[in-house]
Amino acid sequence: MIERSEGGERVVLVYLHLRHSSRHPDLQEFRELSLAAGAEIVATLVTTRDVPDAKYCIGSGKVEELQSIIAIHSAVLVLFDHPLTPAQERNLERALKCRVLDRTGLILDIFAQRARTYEGKLQVEVAQLKYHASRLVRGWTHLERQKGGIGLRGPGETQLEVDRRLIKTRIKHIQIKLEKVRNQRNQGRQARKKALLPTVSLVGYTNVGKSTLFNVLTSSDVLVANQLFATLDPTLRAIELQPLGKVVCVDTVGFIRQLPHSLVEAFRATLEETTDADLLLHVIDSQDESRDAHIQQVEEVLQEIGALAIPRIEVYNKIDLIPGTLPRLERDERGMVRRVLLSAITGEGLDLLKEAIIEHLSHDMMTGQICLSPLQYRQRALLFEMGVVTQESMEQDGHWVLQVRLPRHKWQQLCLLIPDMEQIGSKQTH
Repeated sequence: MIERSEGGERVVLVYLHLRHSSRHPDLQEFRELSLAAGAEIVATLVTTRDVPDAKYCIGSGKVEELQSIIAIHSAVLVLFDHPLTPAQERNLERALKCRVLDRTGLILDIFAQRARTYEGKLQVEVAQLKYHASRLVRGWTHLERQKGGIGLRGPGETQLEVDRRLIKTRIKHIQIKLEKVRNQRNQGRQARKKALLPTVSLVGYTNVGKSTLFNVLTSSDVLVANQLFATLDPTLRAIELQPLGKVVCVDTVGFIRQLPHSLVEAFRATLEETTDADLLLHVIDSQDESRDAHIQQVEEVLQEIGALAIPRIEVYNKIDLIPGTLPRLERDERGMVRRVLLSAITGEGLDLLKEAIIEHLSHDMMTGQICLSPLQYRQRALLFEMGVVTQESMEQDGHWVLQVRLPRHKWQQLCLLIPDMEQIGSKQTH
């Protein structure tokens, strides 16, 4: 239903800066987004206004300037780094005689190119359908009204209404499939909770090095590329961190300023991997001049998905690009690790990060002794499978006495899993 160009199109970028806006201008990011979509940038137009123009978003004089630029460079597409209403998009296309796309449409196109899994493709399609539903009139202006007269009366609805109904039906169909995916993900998370496996999720602005850090932490080979949204589908791997045992590490899609709400909604099943994490590693590009603004954008998305209250460590990556900067840990007033400086590409500071993860997850650890009868061999095997047993001995009557160590909030889960176990004693450790 929605056709997308293969890329390589000659593109003009239009950047609108509002004088009284708190938004930070970031032309470089806009260029990188365009390049990530496969655009060939031939010209850039920057304009400043108090408020967007109701008809064109930019002024009529700038529209005439755009017409000249398009003619000179034979451009076929104009990209706006600003949201456009469907009416503004139609008016611009009529005036410029070429395709026009705003920031949301551009990000959706990048996601459509990068989606690899069945789930990712479904998520992108539902976001695209919602975006394009209000823009259908562009291709059907000749059918906006029902025709009257002998032989011209239709079945009672216009082509636009038919298309909108088809889109609604398709969205509903996809959402049913996504609900099944959500249930499958929930089953996976419940299985990890049952196994008492702590989860560490990597979050951060796009292209800050999350996948590189994920690879060195987990010895994986997740795609790494110096481009925005190289990672779209979440990846989960288990790592061994003693004395914790197995820890699940999650690599997630990167955030970006003005991330379309439709994408946040569509990727909610994926983002729930973040909301259920025990610890977030907020990866930050330490040599990026816009890092403070990017940190704020990530926190806004975390708040939107309900993950702002989860404990997190700021991981300042790429210190190898800052001369004289050494890997180190920084602590808050309570003595907890707040920040880790490292380089994922060289591995400097990786041991410090592992130390910080262990410290955070072990901060509220419980140790205790559990007595199991010879008939409870299945429960004994389960405890060893969980990796929480630190020591075991056997009594003369055949009972097993197991020393276990696990986070306090997991202790209650363990009591529910093995309700008939005999607890000899427990204490909190740090």
